[in-house]
Amino acid sequence: MKKFNTIIVTILAAVLTLSSCSSLLEPKSPSTFDASTVYQYYDLTEGTIFGITEAFCEVNSYRGRFLPWYGFNTDVEWYNTYKLGDGKSDIAGYDCAPNNAQLNLSNGPFPLMYMGIERANLVIEGIRTYGNPDERPEMAYLLGEALTLRALIYYDLIKAWGDVPARFEPLTSDTIYAPKESRDVIFKQILSDLEEAIPNIPYPGQNAATSRTDRVNKVFAEGLYARIALAASGYAIRPDDGKVGTGDLGTVRLSSDPELSKDVLYPKALAYLKDAIASGSASLESDYKGLWYKLNNMDNLTAGPGNETLYVIPFGAGRGRWNFTFAVRSDGAKWSNGVTRGGDAGPLPTMYFRYGQDDKRRDVTCVNYAWNKNSVPEAAGISKWYFGKFRFEWMDAQPYTGGNDDGIKPVVMRYSDILLMAAEIENELNGPAGAKNYLQEVRARATSEAAADAYVATLNDKDSFFDAVVEERALEFCGEFLRKADLIRWNLLKAKLDESIEDMLKLRDLQAPYDYLTGDVYTQISEDGSTMNFYGLNPGEDGNPGLDWEINPGYVTKYDDAKKSGFYEERIRGIYVKDPEQYMFWPIFNDTMTNSQGYIKNDYGYDNL
Repeated sequence: MKKFNTIIVTILAAVLTLSSCSSLLEPKSPSTFDASTVYQYYDLTEGTIFGITEAFCEVNSYRGRFLPWYGFNTDVEWYNTYKLGDGKSDIAGYDCAPNNAQLNLSNGPFPLMYMGIERANLVIEGIRTYGNPDERPEMAYLLGEALTLRALIYYDLIKAWGDVPARFEPLTSDTIYAPKESRDVIFKQILSDLEEAIPNIPYPGQNAATSRTDRVNKVFAEGLYARIALAASGYAIRPDDGKVGTGDLGTVRLSSDPELSKDVLYPKALAYLKDAIASGSASLESDYKGLWYKLNNMDNLTAGPGNETLYVIPFGAGRGRWNFTFAVRSDGAKWSNGVTRGGDAGPLPTMYFRYGQDDKRRDVTCVNYAWNKNSVPEAAGISKWYFGKFRFEWMDAQPYTGGNDDGIKPVVMRYSDILLMAAEIENELNGPAGAKNYLQEVRARATSEAAADAYVATLNDKDSFFDAVVEERALEFCGEFLRKADLIRWNLLKAKLDESIEDMLKLRDLQAPYDYLTGDVYTQISEDGSTMNFYGLNPGEDGNPGLDWEINPGYVTKYDDAKKSGFYEERIRGIYVKDPEQYMFWPIFNDTMTNSQGYIKNDYGYDNL
């Protein structure tokens, strides 16, 4: 960190924010080095790369606002507290106003992400000008890393806000202020950037940098190309062509740019994914639970053969609010150092029942208990579930100290995503025959080889295979917040949310397919005290399992509309407050609009200043 501070303060001289960019262009760098010196040396240039990723760690950037708030509500994940008009509930419920107190900040995620982009622009220009990347492979790698990081930040900006300003050169006094640009312009640029970068980035484990998951490797870059290509060629609300930044309501549609059609992008994306798979430089870890245990112990930093994690947000040991936000709730247990943490969001109450009983992902992903102050698990009730992938009690190597940061490095991409994107694209281009192996590999890890073989054997047409991929991504990535972007690009966001509402109402009232439930649930603390077991949630579990189980009468049926249970109808229907198709993106917030000198305006029906 000391190296980063020295490099950034003395070399880059200034950092872009939309609220104070004019003043940032005035000071001279106090450094005795200039760009012509810095970008001749690998170590100094590498330091500027760390400057790009430092933008992730700012208080209200990825660390405290973007990661904790982007991604729900969906058909698999939702915010666990519902309070109409509360700023946090508003964000989750598609009712986020431009003055939202959580996100309308001068140092909020939008300006801080552009800070990272400006740093990337400076690095890219410096390496191209002085680093001689055509003849120096090590500098070509750093250029490729900078291009990939810039593409990642732009993808996240578009994912959250839709159309945003396009900045691909360092700022000058003439380019401080800029309006929003069509996202198609940005998509084409960052896809082109990745095409340039990928040949110069080694596979995982091929050099010191790519042996770490907090540095960019080729398989991640290839997967990022596919992820962006799927978004660029998919559905989203878009202003009419030529109407970006005019207050246009927009319609949910595909891009009209022929360069971003599936016919153009899918073959390229599939070629990259097949290369990533054929390289053998990453693979699924055999134990799904073990994968998440490693992540909670910060043991997911090694990249290379046999490892599944491809890239993580590079938070330091004392940075990031991931388990702080999403871990199994701890109400003062020793796991959370005596403070209340975790549980802000969780799986939908129906998510547990979407998994097969033999699916190893179910009990890892969906947890229905919280830890009390005595470090004993207590049943949470059918309405409130927690993400079991994230657990303070698994943080053995570096226990949580109770502050606002936990050091967890959130996973941006896993190898299972490479396989499922390949399955989706192969099916679209050529049908399910060549796509089955990719889906089968993911399914086999979750169940068994035989069960996976039998399952994929039933998927013999494009439509059924596509539906299977849609569901598999729900089961595999629940709690990783990929779902919202997936539903948007598939044009399934509102349809799946509506299905979820009806499904939750059926669970609440024990209607089919939940009519096998008796309403009572038995619980048992495991012998080692590490978890809570449940009896009565699976078909056939309708008797008394024994004296060592405690009955929870009315566990499923005790709900009414008195708003005491957390599973009342208004709360269920409150999964969205406004039309999620119209408000799938966040608005540009007032502070950003004010400091853009009127250049940046809202579309999609949001208010403008």
